[in-house]
Amino acid sequence: MKQSLELKLGQQLAMTPQLQQAIRLLQLSTLELQQEVQDMLDRNPLLEEDETPPANPAEMPAPASEASDPDGPLTLVSESLPEDLPVDSAWEDVFDMAPAGSGTQTNEDLPEFESRNSAPQTLRDHLLWQMRMSPFSEEDRDIAELLIDAIDECGYLQISIEDAAEALSVEQEAVCTVLKRIQHFDPPGVGARDVSECLCLQLSSLDADTPGLAEARLICTRHLTSLARHDYAQLKQVLGVDEDRLRAAVQLISGLNPRPGEDMNEKPAEYVVPDVVVRRQGRGWRVELNSEAMPRLRINQGYAQLAENGHDTAHRFVQDNLAEARWFLKSLQNRQETVLKVATAIVERQRAYFERGPEAMRPMVLRDIADAVEMHESTISRVTNQKYMLTPRGLLEFKYFFSSHVSTDTGGAASATAIRALIGKFIAEESPRKPLSDSQLVELLAERGIQIARRTVAKYRESLNISPSSQRKRLT
Repeated sequence: MKQSLELKLGQQLAMTPQLQQAIRLLQLSTLELQQEVQDMLDRNPLLEEDETPPANPAEMPAPASEASDPDGPLTLVSESLPEDLPVDSAWEDVFDMAPAGSGTQTNEDLPEFESRNSAPQTLRDHLLWQMRMSPFSEEDRDIAELLIDAIDECGYLQISIEDAAEALSVEQEAVCTVLKRIQHFDPPGVGARDVSECLCLQLSSLDADTPGLAEARLICTRHLTSLARHDYAQLKQVLGVDEDRLRAAVQLISGLNPRPGEDMNEKPAEYVVPDVVVRRQGRGWRVELNSEAMPRLRINQGYAQLAENGHDTAHRFVQDNLAEARWFLKSLQNRQETVLKVATAIVERQRAYFERGPEAMRPMVLRDIADAVEMHESTISRVTNQKYMLTPRGLLEFKYFFSSHVSTDTGGAASATAIRALIGKFIAEESPRKPLSDSQLVELLAERGIQIARRTVAKYRESLNISPSSQRKRLT
């Protein structure tokens, strides 16, 4: 084969480190982005946080989108966002990540240091504290520690009396005695071996003259299965009581906690910071970036001037960090602008939801927003990942507004979110004595022009954590 040289022209997309950084910042949540900003501040000496408040906050509007006409399109107000984001010397060296008007949080507004850094108390810690405050012998204290270690997070004992006695080489009667003392600890019902014993322990702490107490004890001891099936006719027959006394017993049992230990196991709070805020303004809606979400960043001008002249190692270090800081600011600016555009498009398309509630939710997929903002679906997916908006209807994730659709008789489409809201509304208005079955829900939806299968209704009902009709039956 003859060898030859050949010249070709072509185009290809190169994933530069700067582009990878911009894509990664785009999909971070607000809390993760704050950590990323802090890491960059620690690593790059040319980037610093500007804690000086603006000279005149009232004249510096926050990036927002608003619509005075509810029937017209939402427009993006981006005068404060530069159209061209260069990385050379013409780049604006000061980038305000927090829109003007945001207040600074003082130390007085923060919780106590101990409450923010102390380890959460567990059920085991609470039980051991009560044990140490109670008079136990050395042998009983060893038994109590073994039993407490065998209590799970729900408050149930996960070791048998025989195994506990064998492990400590003591009599089973001694283990039973210590267990009874532990079962009188707080919370009521802790240390039980099954649900029946747990409920009976909680009933034993009530006053003897509590209405329905005797019937409630009998139900918890022998007839929990009938109660779980809501077979009230059989319960009235086996207990020999009328409906009023049975209702009092059932209400008493409903107020008990079958998992007494869960309330004692404190979990670290998971905070969600909204990226945008949606407010009512006149006849329209205003979408703006959260002014409390991010700090204000700027480039240190003293260090930046050192990069102007010189080619030694120190100057190259300053130049590299200056380029990195400028690109980081540019990536943050692009992220904020993209998040605002996507949130604006979502609010514009789901305006009926903000006006009338979940029942008016329109079906929407990523492509709808991608076409509206002229971006790729993958970009919209990254933007909507772990992003939240604070609205008059609560704190909602961007992905909440995306759902599949079901065809209607009129040729339109109904959102799955709207259908779930209708199912929840129908069940909330049903008769407690005769709850609606899934087939009846299908018929009610058909009256609204929504044709849907019974198994789909069951799936939507389960997603709402609503039990089947046989388990929703109640005594009125």
